[in-house]
Amino acid sequence: MKKHTNSTLFIAAIISCLFIGCSTPPEYPNEPVINFLRMNKQSIAQGNQNAQPDTLKITFGFTDGDGNLSSESDSMDVFLSDSRDGFVTTFKLPLLPTQGVGNGISGEITVKIPNTPFQICCTFPNNADACFPNDEFPTDEFYFNIQLRDRAGNLSNIIETTTITVLCD
Repeated sequence: MKKHTNSTLFIAAIISCLFIGCSTPPEYPNEPVINFLRMNKQSIAQGNQNAQPDTLKITFGFTDGDGNLSSESDSMDVFLSDSRDGFVTTFKLPLLPTQGVGNGISGEITVKIPNTPFQICCTFPNNADACFPNDEFPTDEFYFNIQLRDRAGNLSNIIETTTITVLCD
């Protein structure tokens, strides 16, 4: 009796492995879908001419059902919109070639924003000159809205980063 039970368990284990090995790949929508993952820092000194250069790194995950992210053309693929004024900074993804049928892809993208002079700056409610120290407002806060566009022109959902504090002095 014991021998029969061990054989049955062994066969059941093999069948389970076969089902796991034959599972279908995930199906993603043709439009890119993104989700915020992390930033390398929550605060950064504004990028004025006297500040030490620094870099803000924003990482987000993506899926794309037809795998057609990035383009050979000069068109921009990643859009970061500043929550304070709606100013959009664009980035180009490196070319990701499509291969075969069922091209669903997923992964992570990290956008690096070097904080060179006047790149990440404080803005002030009293309309004082942006990007320069202001004793009345030692910090400024904002976040980025992020969106992707694929080769077919499909836009992803819009995500937002956590709050970024800009040190204005």
